[in-house]
Amino acid sequence: MRLCVFVEPQLGASYDDQLAVARRAEECGFEGFFRSDHFLTMGSHEGLPGPTDAWVTLGALARETSRIRLGTLVTSATFRHPGLLAVTVAQVDAMSRGRIELGLGTGWYETEHRAYGFPFPSLAERFDRLVEQLEIVTGLWSTPVGEVFTFHGAHYRVTDSPALPKPVQTPYPPVIVGGKGRRRTAALAARFADEYNVPFGTPDEVRDCYAAVAAACAAAGRDEAARPLARSVALTVVCGRDDAEVRRRAQAIGRSPEQVRASGLCGTPGEVVDRIGQYAELGASRVFLQVIDMGDLDHLDLIAAEVAPQLG
Repeated sequence: MRLCVFVEPQLGASYDDQLAVARRAEECGFEGFFRSDHFLTMGSHEGLPGPTDAWVTLGALARETSRIRLGTLVTSATFRHPGLLAVTVAQVDAMSRGRIELGLGTGWYETEHRAYGFPFPSLAERFDRLVEQLEIVTGLWSTPVGEVFTFHGAHYRVTDSPALPKPVQTPYPPVIVGGKGRRRTAALAARFADEYNVPFGTPDEVRDCYAAVAAACAAAGRDEAARPLARSVALTVVCGRDDAEVRRRAQAIGRSPEQVRASGLCGTPGEVVDRIGQYAELGASRVFLQVIDMGDLDHLDLIAAEVAPQLG
């Protein structure tokens, strides 16, 4: 089981805060540091000092880390034109020497779109746009050097593009598609993704989602023996050495242990390991640990020292 740290900087984190977490995650041996792609805080969080752009941040982290993988979970297709996104991610992949992963989704938080002037079409149109974005981004990356790429869709047109620059990774950085949708999301994952992620789901929900994506792969003619589709989950984590520390960490993010435990990982190291084991039995090979309190670096130390070794 591979473990990644997953943060939500829009809730209130500067670039330096993110750098501190990424460096500590790398020192602790986590496989990856992933961040959300949002421009507005949520719930009761003040969100100070304000949002940071996901790809500007990852480009900077690419130069200030050396081993840890970096990516988004997930980039909103409503924020960037696919041509720009393909160039940006390829450049950051080069800056990181091949450590980037792209999670790409429809976008869902209407309030942030209004707050910063991003168009927010219907869900059906957002899905249609996501399909075209995936076609364009992967198409640009896959076009051989010296050839051109053209795509004319209902929402985006790319004509005679030289399809440069190319990412460092071949054929291109891993693409993550996530969500709980049993139809369109599963079909998109089967067609485009290297990894399918279910966010904040119970084991029963994850079982159903994995079954849906397996059926979608079969329907699309994707042979997973030849082209595997990794399965993963994203789960809020609250881990403590004892019940008192568990409760303190849960309260620090405005929740009770029971609330976290309902669809996340909460408890002592042994309890967290047992819960992760339930997802592993369903086929998950990677867990994105959503760490809300980014100032609590001891939390990462504890997970690295007492959870990760038990997962092999």
